[in-house]
Amino acid sequence: MDLVQFLELMLHIDKFLGVLIQQYGAMIYAVLFMIVFCETGLVVFPFLPGDTLLFIAGAFCAGGALNIWELMSLLVAAAVLGNTVNYWIGSAIGDKVLAAHYTWLERWIDRKALNKTHAFYEHHGGKTMVLSRFVPIVRTFAPFVAGVSKMTFSRFQLFNIIGALAWVIVLVVGGYFFGHIHMIRHHLNVIVLIGVAGALLPIIVAALWQFWKMARKRRSKRNAGGV
Repeated sequence: MDLVQFLELMLHIDKFLGVLIQQYGAMIYAVLFMIVFCETGLVVFPFLPGDTLLFIAGAFCAGGALNIWELMSLLVAAAVLGNTVNYWIGSAIGDKVLAAHYTWLERWIDRKALNKTHAFYEHHGGKTMVLSRFVPIVRTFAPFVAGVSKMTFSRFQLFNIIGALAWVIVLVVGGYFFGHIHMIRHHLNVIVLIGVAGALLPIIVAALWQFWKMARKRRSKRNAGGV
């Protein structure tokens, strides 16, 4: 197998999963572990098929080709470990930005923006870490940014574990029960994004409401000053 064929296999492993299970047997668990770890732990692999892979794997569990409990345990471990490594990489880069002898990095990362990102992650990082699990590409970069912005590690790890459990259980169990339905199987990413949007809607509405109240208060002060 040449490099092009290998990359094609990795990009579309969800489509070849049945063949790989037949060829590699129990070793497929290690393959799935590494794919989830790489997608969540290394920022250079955001293109790997996380959502669809978990969903299709759940469908194979329903058919008896995989054990659902072993699969979910390994994938949760891979997702938690991957995010933790990604956080550490981001944290190391954040340290370099703050070090005087690495000031050249400030051309790429603004310190003020870094401080603002840190404040954001301390207040909203929990929701971000959990919901980002269900958004392709974003889930690869969210733990990296959390590390760069110095989100408290204990807080990060709490929501890292919660997010990994939610992501793996929802998609694998969803595949177990609904993987045979063509419409769901082929529109999974859209369905997941709609679900995330529904979860974010109350947060967005609350933020807009606070913004409107602040703007109204500022106008009232200006009007009072004009009088």
